[in-house]
Amino acid sequence: MSMVFQTKGLLLFLCALIFSFSCILASSVPKEQELDRISALPGQPPVTFAQFSGYVTVNEEHGRALFYWFTEATTSPQNKPLVLWLNGGPGCSSVAYGASEEIGPFRINKTGSSLFLNKYAWNKEANILFLESPAGVGFSYTNTSSDLTTSGDKRTAQDALIFLLRWMARFPQYKYREFYIAGESYAGHYVPQLAKKIHDYNKQNPHILNLKGFIVGNAVTDDYYDGVGTVTYWWSHSMISDHSYNSILKYCNFTERKTTKKCDDAVGYAINHEMGNIDQYSIYTPACPTPHDNSTARHVRPKSSILHRISGYDPCTENYAEKYYNRYDVQKAMHANVTNIPYKWTACSDVLNKHWKDSEVSILPIYKELIAAGLRIWVFSGDTDSVVPVTATRFSLNHLNLAIKARWYPWYSGVQVGGWTEVYNGLTFATVRGAGHEVPLFQPKRAYILFRSFLAGKELPKS
Repeated sequence: MSMVFQTKGLLLFLCALIFSFSCILASSVPKEQELDRISALPGQPPVTFAQFSGYVTVNEEHGRALFYWFTEATTSPQNKPLVLWLNGGPGCSSVAYGASEEIGPFRINKTGSSLFLNKYAWNKEANILFLESPAGVGFSYTNTSSDLTTSGDKRTAQDALIFLLRWMARFPQYKYREFYIAGESYAGHYVPQLAKKIHDYNKQNPHILNLKGFIVGNAVTDDYYDGVGTVTYWWSHSMISDHSYNSILKYCNFTERKTTKKCDDAVGYAINHEMGNIDQYSIYTPACPTPHDNSTARHVRPKSSILHRISGYDPCTENYAEKYYNRYDVQKAMHANVTNIPYKWTACSDVLNKHWKDSEVSILPIYKELIAAGLRIWVFSGDTDSVVPVTATRFSLNHLNLAIKARWYPWYSGVQVGGWTEVYNGLTFATVRGAGHEVPLFQPKRAYILFRSFLAGKELPKS
């Protein structure tokens, strides 16, 4: 009998010990982190990875709070790096684009009623953090209405740094984790600018943001070289006439914020009378028709600069996102729209884009500084995008005057050429064949190979 009682006592002791250990583990997870956990999204297929979403306040005085959606890696998240993804615009949502039609784990069906899995989701390789930035984009908000008309590069970078530091306090398991930043289009400003902010911060503080590098696609980089490169792409791809090409180069000064009437007329004629109803973000694919006719759903509008337009491919997938994320049950599941913002969630904000206050003329000086700092930097370009085209990126990068480490060669996805690449001392450039402005949307497998090679720090496959 005494043996039985001893066994029972031992079992009770072990149970109590396990319970106590569980409590310690539970208490070590910040409460805010658990409150942000997504149990499941409406219409979501079963998954094994954890998801979190919610708000991080970045400015108490103005009431600015940024919305994030975090998807842990599908396997061994504790051993995988952390990657922040940013979309551009300025004013476009990383939830609408990056998460929902490019690198995220899910795709949205046509009716906006359910989700299906993305075969080439990037969270197979890393923990992915999507951020709607700056305030006024998507679910991110501000209680100070003037913030919407005074946003710019500097505040966006500063708010993003504050977001990351406060997010790390909520998710301490990712402190000191290998960290990368990725993005596309106008995030060609956001990503290097944030990388510089982190690099400068780390000079004076503990490196809880263990930044190792960044990767950007079809990236706005330098006003002058991007401008000349864009018009050259239009002409070299037979989108505009010789006359328009020569007129634009003659009358447009690509470094000026305000353009002349002759420049506006030359660009406007080329776009409105010569290009036709094509999707300029993907010049060889069909465009999404409007309900009224077969023309494109959104035309590129010439603004104060030829390049600074709302970014985001629109062959209808963006419409599915707007259906899905405006659903009350979806917002509730994501802990979104908690302040009942007085407008619908949209993929892009025209207000932010129209009133953008400060925009660096060139990001090339930041590249030079961060290359010297030893960060891993990759720049890629879908070669069927005419908005921030491959020629623009090549013209910009050529003026870094970097020494060539591995000469231009074709890289492969299976037996097909995935694109072309050249490796420099401190930077890798790659094209993605047959991809438009949003590379992972058009060529998901090739984009996945590119990302996997970047994380591994290996050259793209030669066969």
